[in-house]
Amino acid sequence: MHAIRSIRARIRSDFARAFDRDVLGRPRLTLFLVALLVGISLWYAQDFALDASSDSLLLENDRDLRYYRGIRARYGNEAYLMLTYTAHNDMFAPETLADILVLRDELAAIERVDQVLTLLDVPLINSPRTSLAKLQKQVPTLLSPETDLDLARVELRESPLWSELIMSRDASTTALLVRFKVNELYEGLQTERDRIRERELTEDLSEEERNSLSILSSHIKELRSSQMEDQAADIAEIRSIMDRHRTLADLHLGGLPMIVTDMISFIQRDVIVFGSGILVFLIMMLIAVFHRPRWVVVSLLCSLVSIAFMVGYLGLVQWRVTVVSANFVALLLIFSLSLTVHLIVRYQELHAQSPGSGQGWLVYTTIRDKYRPCLYTVLTTMVGFGSLLFSGIRPVIDFGWMMVMGMLVVLVASFLVFPAFIMLFTPGEPQRRRDYTSRITGFFATLVERSRVMVLVSFGFIVVISIGGIMSLEVENRFIDYFKESTEIYQGMQVIDRKLGGTTPLDVILDADPSFFEEQQENVFASDAPDDEFGDLDDDFMDYFELEAAQPDDLGATSYWYNTFRLGVVERVHDYLESLPETGKVLSMATTIQTLQVLNHDETPGTFFLSILYKRLPADIKETLFYPYMSRDGNQVRLSVRVYETDQGLRRDELLKKIEHELVQVQGFHPDRVHITGMLVLYNNVLQSLFRSQTLTIVAVFVGILAMFLVLFGSLKLAFIALLPAMLAAGVVLGTMGWLGVPLDIMTITIAAISIGIGVDHSIHYVHRFRAEFAVDRDYMAAIRRCHGSIGRAIYYTSIIVISGFSILALSNFIPTIYFGLFTGIAMAVALIANLTLLPVLLRLTRAS
Repeated sequence: MHAIRSIRARIRSDFARAFDRDVLGRPRLTLFLVALLVGISLWYAQDFALDASSDSLLLENDRDLRYYRGIRARYGNEAYLMLTYTAHNDMFAPETLADILVLRDELAAIERVDQVLTLLDVPLINSPRTSLAKLQKQVPTLLSPETDLDLARVELRESPLWSELIMSRDASTTALLVRFKVNELYEGLQTERDRIRERELTEDLSEEERNSLSILSSHIKELRSSQMEDQAADIAEIRSIMDRHRTLADLHLGGLPMIVTDMISFIQRDVIVFGSGILVFLIMMLIAVFHRPRWVVVSLLCSLVSIAFMVGYLGLVQWRVTVVSANFVALLLIFSLSLTVHLIVRYQELHAQSPGSGQGWLVYTTIRDKYRPCLYTVLTTMVGFGSLLFSGIRPVIDFGWMMVMGMLVVLVASFLVFPAFIMLFTPGEPQRRRDYTSRITGFFATLVERSRVMVLVSFGFIVVISIGGIMSLEVENRFIDYFKESTEIYQGMQVIDRKLGGTTPLDVILDADPSFFEEQQENVFASDAPDDEFGDLDDDFMDYFELEAAQPDDLGATSYWYNTFRLGVVERVHDYLESLPETGKVLSMATTIQTLQVLNHDETPGTFFLSILYKRLPADIKETLFYPYMSRDGNQVRLSVRVYETDQGLRRDELLKKIEHELVQVQGFHPDRVHITGMLVLYNNVLQSLFRSQTLTIVAVFVGILAMFLVLFGSLKLAFIALLPAMLAAGVVLGTMGWLGVPLDIMTITIAAISIGIGVDHSIHYVHRFRAEFAVDRDYMAAIRRCHGSIGRAIYYTSIIVISGFSILALSNFIPTIYFGLFTGIAMAVALIANLTLLPVLLRLTRAS
């Protein structure tokens, strides 16, 4: 042990000499090298990018994600834009239809738009009623000369397919569905990357596979960035087009591409507004607190150096910022200022105690006295953010890594820029002014001295109340509640939910029975098929039908699902899904068959008719009515469901379990044949992981910081005491969220771990100073009063800075960010009060025992 202490002492001595020689002795050179590094960082900062894609908000290694992408590739991408058009007058008035036609053509003219589907384009088979023979020659639409507008109005409102998809039931609102061209290269790279990632979960990858994964990820990032830029440009053009058509209708835009684009704009706004807003606000606070310009300038320099380096690094490695990590700039600014304030306050104390001392001694002694507590405060904050790595949620993990690296940069920048910059000035005269902060900290010291029991009872009561709130925490929340009512995301989702059958997509996939593929295929066409099934078909057409039916590749004969009996099973599932209060529009092969009954005299078609129908229908009808809901071999069906996002009683996890129970336990499907997928499932996976993530992050931060406190203080009892104020602050926040009914989400699960990581900073500084002061005269209350008059002031200043900084996050358009800022500010306020009251009371009880 003696040898280890000697080595540590020698290392510290060598480091101190190097610091004295290179930083304090050459301050201009130090600042020049820092400026050079900042310049290089700013060069790479031009590649700093944002990401709000759906991938950035999903679970790490979610198996459901790969299945979802496979289904999306087979049946079509659900990531389309829905433009709602609510006419001021009659929807079918000539001027309204003409306006929709022009709007459609303008949207279709955008280079990357693949298709625009409107009420003008959808097939109409009952306006007037048509036949299969006529349908083969021409597919009637609303623009066809023979179409009856009154019949079309009824068909679009009541059609099992188009009602609440293209037209609202009251015919006041119609939708224009805008699909973008699919980037097949991007989709293919994602599929291959997911395949390798899935293998990585069960076995070790070869060196070649690891290299492939790295290359694939890099290509995907580049393509995603380019794709998001193009998408943002397209949506801006679409909005410009919409603005030219608001005379005759109210228009809203919805859909995943628009949400992604708007969330990126929210991130950009948050980064700029929060960064600049907090900067201006904190400059005013620093001037009010320290008065001298040098303290304001050095504080800002330390912050800006840290931010510039981190932004440059993120640009260099192409590490994109998400909605979760969007406030990392503001956080770095807050934490850097907090650290610098401790250095400034200590410098001022030394200057007041030794007004004749030289600048070199003042700066060196400040750094010597503060490097150890500052190092541990940064390390504990890094542990707090590092605990987020256990969340399993990709954006939260990235946020944790960013802040771990950022805190290390803040520490280095502060201990280089602060001493080098201050060495350029002479000490001057110590500042003599009235200090109102001392009155506040003095009040807390009096409270500790005279009302120890009240302090303990009060915090005990708070703990009980907080536990009650924590027991009420939940994770279920509505995506629409993430946004303010003034945003187009909120307004668009609301209109789509109310008028057009729901917002959030959910797919139910039913596979064929495996035994079907093992049995010998039987001819499903009974020789005694009733003649009247084909009604008015002439003899020549019937002869052709019989020839077609005899072919061995007939879908009715070779597929599992495409026959009357099993389509009846699909219809039963369809009717169940449609009966659920949480669901809106449901589309499936049952919808297709119901739509095509018109061609069979409103009678349910038999298997023979279905087979012939499939062969003779035009390709564009198949693309609309068959391929989105049944695989081309007929051995898998998809039921597309849209869920009401605005439903106040929506409980996603309960809904999914209810559907699975119905299909498996009631309707008798084998579990392996039923797959529930879609964005609702992926989002629910994130929500359901939040409790586990919250527990893991809190345990991780508690264990990590407790271990560090054991090293720092050498006492398990003292380590627990120092950790209590921060744990209490985190508990109060979680309890408050529970009582107020604020659910956990991808932002708020970070609050507890971060609050503990930041809150213990004050505990470290206070305990470190208390031990030094208590050693002077062994007088508990004297030590407490000196601590409250010195380090207590620094704790108060930094707390006010942190609380004020986080409160500015309330300006965001993203509601979870607002909650993050407000609740973190509350946690810091509780930590401040606990560190200046509960902590010294517990320290005294420990000393007394």
